[in-house]
Amino acid sequence: PYYVDINQNLFLEAYLHSSDSNLVLFVDTCVASPSPHNFTAVTYDIIRNGCVRDSTYTTYYSPYRHMVRFKISAFQFIRNNPLVYLQCELVVCRAYDYSSRCYQGCITRSKRQASS
Repeated sequence: PYYVDINQNLFLEAYLHSSDSNLVLFVDTCVASPSPHNFTAVTYDIIRNGCVRDSTYTTYYSPYRHMVRFKISAFQFIRNNPLVYLQCELVVCRAYDYSSRCYQGCITRSKRQASS
């Protein structure tokens, strides 16, 4: 656990431990929840499908393709829930495979039209 005050910056880093230097990491989805066991009921999207949803999210330079660095500003859900749990989904891709998920960036899904 990390203990930070409200509005304090929380710096995060994910690193892929692999002997293959031609791998790339991509943060696809990062969700916050007041419960460590439920990331579907009451949640807050920081990143969803590669699209940044939180205005305090900032990426930082990484010297390696297999490392991602970012920060968010700490927050709480409701006064009754002072703890916030993060769950992030990362994608591993081959470097320079521009058809892979890592190079697609933000994906917005189009809504279906109701038929007449």
